Formats: sequence, C-alpha cells, structure tokens
Amino acid sequence: MILARIAEAACPDGETPNVLEIGPGKGALTRFLLLRAVKVTAIEVDPEMVAHLAQYFANEPNLEVRHQDVLAANFHEFAPCVIAGNLPYYISSPIATKVFEAIGTWTRAVFLVQKEVALRMAAPHGNRDYGYLSVLTQVHSEAKILFNVPPSAFSPPPKVDSAVIQLTPKVIDKVAADRFLKFASRAFAHKRKTLRNNLAPFYGKAAIDAQPEAGLRAEQLSPDELRSLEERLLS
Repeated sequence: MILARIAEAACPDGETPNVLEIGPGKGALTRFLLLRAVKVTAIEVDPEMVAHLAQYFANEPNLEVRHQDVLAANFHEFAPCVIAGNLPYYISSPIATKVFEAIGTWTRAVFLVQKEVALRMAAPHGNRDYGYLSVLTQVHSEAKILFNVPPSAFSPPPKVDSAVIQLTPKVIDKVAADRFLKFASRAFAHKRKTLRNNLAPFYGKAAIDAQPEAGLRAEQLSPDELRSLEERLLS
C-alpha cells in the first residue's frame, strides 16, 4: 500500500522518536506514521480537518494535532525530527523552501508531491526540469525519487501524476548557502536568457564577459559550477 510505503520510507527503523507531519488532512497517512513513530505532531491549517483528527484519533496519546499554517510554524520546536506529508500541489514549493530554511532541525523528509515537482527537485543540470528549485533542493539535501504514484491511487483521482521524494539533509554553511542561492536566483531569473543577460545588472557586463560561462544559460551549469562562478564574480 502506498501510504504504508511512505511511512516506511520516513520511519525505516519502525521506532522513529519524533515525526512532524505536514497537512495530515483526514489522517490517512497519520495512521501509518503512528505505527512506526513514538510521537507524531500533525500540522493542519483547515479547522474542519483539525476537529476531525481530534475526534478520529481521540484515543491516540502519541499524536499531537496543531491547528496552524505550516508556513508560519517554527520547526525548531520539533527538532530533531523526521518530516513527512502529502504536500498540496499548489503550495509544495513554498513548503519545500520552508523546510530548507529549517535545515538542521530534521534528519529526513519524505513527501508525496506532484511528479513534476519531484522531477524538478531531483533534476541534474542540463535536464529540462533543472532550475532554481533543483539548485535550492540540492544545496540543502540529497534528493531521491522513491516511486511514482498514479492518479488512480487517489479518490477522487487528480489530473496529474504524483511521486514520493526523499530528502536527506546536508551539513552546510547557512550564511554561504543563502548568499549562493541569492546568486542562483538571479542566474535563473529568466531561464532562456544567458548568464550574461541575467547577471550583468548585478555584477557588471565586463565582469560577466570575462567569465567563460557568460554565453551559457544557468540550466547548463551544475550547482558546483554555479558556485564557482559566484566565487569568481565576488572575488
């Protein structure tokens, strides 16, 4: 069963001390996480779902349900934790950004997302799915798509395919990473434009033209290659 596989990927040892579930909805995944975790904290923004969860899991002492917008949550409250969830398609990228801002508070993240989003997060450079979200993800974590989920697995079925992605956090210098990601966001500002066109307004045309990558597009460079370019422009 797909939900059991997601829970197993999030909690492979079967006794994970602390799980943070994002967007539990009616608690379909929550049930399986509770079988493999000592404690589950579920953050849900919909008050009707919060009431449903409180009633449905009334006899489950290992579950805490919080009525809260996950984008406003302080992840340090839950550290260290494993993060899991079925991320709403319309807000999956902002939630991913929030998770990466809280790097250091979580040891593993397993999300069910729109397949297109998973492909973008895990894409290598030169791939048509590679972009700023790829760099953001790969600066902070090792991303691995575990398996695809067809629309028929849902009721009602969505109009898009889904996928389960696992993120393993990296140890990073947060200040340097934030500076680099600001640079990367500029490099990808207009995906079809060259680095010369995207970066010249910030670093000067002469400085950009002096770099061998000036005529390339950002999507052609790996995160390490983009970082090398940033360091040369700032030196």
